[in-house]
Amino acid sequence: MTRDACPPRSAHARGAWCFAIAIGLLAAACGPATSALAAAEPAPARVLLTAAHLYDGRAEAVLSPGFLLVEGERIVAVGSRPPATPNAQRIDLGDATLLPGFIDAHTHLSWRYAASYDQRELERLRKSAPELALDVVPWVRDTLRAGFTTVRDLGGSDFIDVALRNAIAAGAIEGPRMLVAVKGIGTTGSHADDLAGYRDGVFGRESGLTDGVADGPDALRRAVRWVIKNGADVVKVHISGGVLSLTDDPTAPQLTQAEIDAVVDEAHAHHRRVAAHSHSSEGAKRAIRAGVDSIEHGTYLDDEALDLMKRHGTVLVPTLMAFQGIRQRLAEPGALPPAIAAKAQAALASIRTVMRHAIQKGVTIGLGTDASVYPHGLNAGEFAQLVDMGLTPLQAIRAGTAVDATLLGLDDRLGTLEVGKLADAVAVPGDPTADVHALEHAFFVMQAGTVRRRDR
Repeated sequence: MTRDACPPRSAHARGAWCFAIAIGLLAAACGPATSALAAAEPAPARVLLTAAHLYDGRAEAVLSPGFLLVEGERIVAVGSRPPATPNAQRIDLGDATLLPGFIDAHTHLSWRYAASYDQRELERLRKSAPELALDVVPWVRDTLRAGFTTVRDLGGSDFIDVALRNAIAAGAIEGPRMLVAVKGIGTTGSHADDLAGYRDGVFGRESGLTDGVADGPDALRRAVRWVIKNGADVVKVHISGGVLSLTDDPTAPQLTQAEIDAVVDEAHAHHRRVAAHSHSSEGAKRAIRAGVDSIEHGTYLDDEALDLMKRHGTVLVPTLMAFQGIRQRLAEPGALPPAIAAKAQAALASIRTVMRHAIQKGVTIGLGTDASVYPHGLNAGEFAQLVDMGLTPLQAIRAGTAVDATLLGLDDRLGTLEVGKLADAVAVPGDPTADVHALEHAFFVMQAGTVRRRDR
């Protein structure tokens, strides 16, 4: 879970904490007074939510009608026929479905979506960390308004993710509660190495721990300790190359078995879960054997890797919205360098087969979108992408609620509409089991009992 609002002990994270409060104060001073989010409604003693339908995130069917009774920040009753509640504020959501707050297990909220590779690179060269951090404020609001009350953020820059997490937890800005990775960890020249593809010395420094880059088991253990020292709730490790990077091969493993064993052992010793970026099948097998909690992307997984995932209970987070963002870039001539465009085409050709086999084998599928590879705030498009790949609408909803809550270690308080859990709830029009695209049109969002969006 996110940390409390007390200043962290490390110098880097302390700076991020202070900067987070500054972000919030500036957002409050400069934000439009009429903004729906700027006027979040304080939670009354009791709120009764009613709707034509309710899905609790666990059952095999939708309840019709449905209600949710909230007291403070917790759920106190849920079901089909509401009890008499004379002292509760009643909110009738009409022909809609009440659902648990959505969870996105793979975001990069501190990175802007860029329509082209060159645009992305120029921005990171030209903008300072404070300017980049201020850019982020509307992106986290858009994510929350889309119904995503919780995210796992798997890598940023300049401790902006730590600042965001702390500012949201302190109430300085509004956004999803965040679990952050600080930096993705990898080896020299890997997908974690932002200097790969540039000549040595062009940035006046070498890759190192501050970039998440280390080599050998001992150095990678130190990298894990470094991200945890600086505020990481989760450890992200790059097992293979990536698609949207210049030089690394997404089909090739980038850590030895001993190296990934060290990363997972160290992270789990510190009670941190491990998310492994791996398009590569061989890389994923090494990561699964080491005990990672999830495989991110999984574009080239073979049947052996999928069988290992099923056996070990490893969650696959396929980030299908990232493929949607890639398709959009490929449609624009020159948006991607030729080498990256070739990798992107190959990835698009492979993912559908992998997903079909994963679903057939009963591999657990989580919902994660790789937000920033597509524009922020469109996260709910992942539900329809999962259905297009073969999940039922209810399975897709569970992926973005109960499954993700378990993956993140938050299932004791989030992921389902159950008595005693935090009152994170979303309402969408109609019945999403009949039209999964309804999940892309959240009009009511409650986070821990506080209404964050109410459009009707």
